[in-house]
Amino acid sequence: MTDSLTPTSPFLVAALYHFVSVPRFASLQDPLQTLCEENGVKGTLLLAHEGINGTIAGPDAGIGAVLSFLRTQPEFSGLEHKESRASKMPFLRMKVKLKKEIVTMGVEDIDPNKVVGTYVAAKDWNALISDPDTIVIDTRNDYETAIGTFRGAMDPKTKTFREFPDWVRNNPGLHNKPKVAMYCTGGIRCEKATAFMKAEGFDEVYHLKGGILKYLEDVPQEESLWDGACFVFDERVSVEHGLKEGEHRLCHACRNPITAEEITSPLYEEGVSCSHCYPKRTEEDRLRYRQRQHQIALAKKRGQRHIGS
Repeated sequence: MTDSLTPTSPFLVAALYHFVSVPRFASLQDPLQTLCEENGVKGTLLLAHEGINGTIAGPDAGIGAVLSFLRTQPEFSGLEHKESRASKMPFLRMKVKLKKEIVTMGVEDIDPNKVVGTYVAAKDWNALISDPDTIVIDTRNDYETAIGTFRGAMDPKTKTFREFPDWVRNNPGLHNKPKVAMYCTGGIRCEKATAFMKAEGFDEVYHLKGGILKYLEDVPQEESLWDGACFVFDERVSVEHGLKEGEHRLCHACRNPITAEEITSPLYEEGVSCSHCYPKRTEEDRLRYRQRQHQIALAKKRGQRHIGS
């Protein structure tokens, strides 16, 4: 595991989202793209009628410039973000994308700007999820929950967030307790999930403000009810308590996080296969992945970074 990163670690990582009505969202795409590129900032920002979502990384001054620009926009004046650090640039490029939703659930008329659950601060989360009257739900996907989760939480084992509504509707037992507490990586999925749960007739619905990232930042490890690491959508792969970089790596064949132990498996071949995907891929697939991995290695020798790495 990497030592705790200090403010001298070269890259600042900012995770952000904000649900707000932005009819002019498309007009922000080009200015944001240009500003990020001019300031050495990389990552992904999603813009939609319902707000903004994304994670970006770069020098402190560059991230500060982007956040300042966003907060000068009337719609994003109340924008909050979460910070961590990275020892190397965790993104390959900068992308500002226009979307129908900033987090895709695929259910019409779910608007967290109108109806949403109750925020619970990280310091109060342990008490809520330890209450026997509370059902705790992890709203993330299966490859994320596989490496870490809160004790006692229900895992929907979804492949995508689009599957979450059907999972709720097919589990009538969720109504057996008066309180439902939900969480996700940074807060955006569980916030939208609470709006959906409210629409489905659940009354006491709560969600972790700032998500797992805020909890791992604020709650001391000795008091923590979190087990494992938290998957993040960048080249760090995972973070742990104190937002230290975790020891997981990514299988570039299937995009699943893998542990140091799984790397020792005979089914693991860098960029080609791991124990998660080997049974699901053909030899033709693995031949294609080997060719790609060869190109990545050649690019590395030239001091370049292959676009598929």
